[in-house]
Amino acid sequence: MNRIVVGLSGGVDSSVAAATLHHQGYEVVGLTLWLMKGKGQCCSEGMVDAAFICEQLGIPHHIVDSRELFQSNIVDYLVSGYEAGITPLPCSQCNKAVKFAPMLAYSREQLGIEQIATGHYARISYDAASDRYQLRRAVDLTKDQSYFLYDLTQDLLAASRFPLGELKKTETRRLAAEYELKTADKPESQDLCLIESHGSMQAFLDKYITPTTGEIVDLDGKVVGQHQGIHHYTIGQRKGLGIAAAQPLYVIALDAVQNRVIVGDRTRATQLECSVGRMNWVSIPQPTHPIRTTVQVRYRSQAVGVNVIPLENNRVKLVFDEPQFSITPGQAAVFYNGDILLGGGIIEQQT
Repeated sequence: MNRIVVGLSGGVDSSVAAATLHHQGYEVVGLTLWLMKGKGQCCSEGMVDAAFICEQLGIPHHIVDSRELFQSNIVDYLVSGYEAGITPLPCSQCNKAVKFAPMLAYSREQLGIEQIATGHYARISYDAASDRYQLRRAVDLTKDQSYFLYDLTQDLLAASRFPLGELKKTETRRLAAEYELKTADKPESQDLCLIESHGSMQAFLDKYITPTTGEIVDLDGKVVGQHQGIHHYTIGQRKGLGIAAAQPLYVIALDAVQNRVIVGDRTRATQLECSVGRMNWVSIPQPTHPIRTTVQVRYRSQAVGVNVIPLENNRVKLVFDEPQFSITPGQAAVFYNGDILLGGGIIEQQT
């Protein structure tokens, strides 16, 4: 019998993933990572729901204390990023460093199981010509989570299964009701687990970063307002600046050294080029020559045409077909050819 470990958060998606594999005849073992205390999908409430699902399905349930790993890889990573004036993307970092890699290591070393599965909306295929596993968008494009999985390795993709990749969200809910799962009507999680736990990202950051008053300036250096800490702002932000101007102003840069927020009109918040570091090529080998493809620079943004130029030190330069609004250091640039995710990396601060 095929054995597989399913990551269970206590939400409907991971519950249906476990139930689907169980009904397909897999010997399923549930695994929940204890990431932090408080409200949210990764907390005690989620662990209780995950345990109940395992009881319903009649499968074992393991809980792994991953709080220190989460603190060092996610919380400290976020805090240091915001202090430096960037807007980190925690989910992709969490998926590789906190979830998939530790899950697979635990499965192999403690349980002797070589396969893991999650409730992510994405798909995996194998390309014999290149001898590589390919990461693909989910069938349900409104729920597609491949963007957050760009940092997974070939080893992780080879061992992973995404049972919901071919499903629409409505089908997931229907299966949850059909399987009579406790989580069938559980509300969707709308925010990062850290936001759910602390109420807002600002409240979370203020717990770790002492707000320091500074100047909001325009491109000429003229002071137009005051801020209560640059970690409260992000590139492209328009609302909540607390300044009056003849035309709408947007955050176009964060100067951590001088503790300044720099604002300008919308045209100054666009870029034709940017650099991307910490590249991970997923579905194709690392290119040695410029390639033509599409890129997504935010989770909810549209993929746009781009020329990708390889640089040294696992970096690339992007030249967009048209200037892009709100290119934000710390966020991910993820490359797609149709529904195939080619690779991705972290947008760098411009010097």
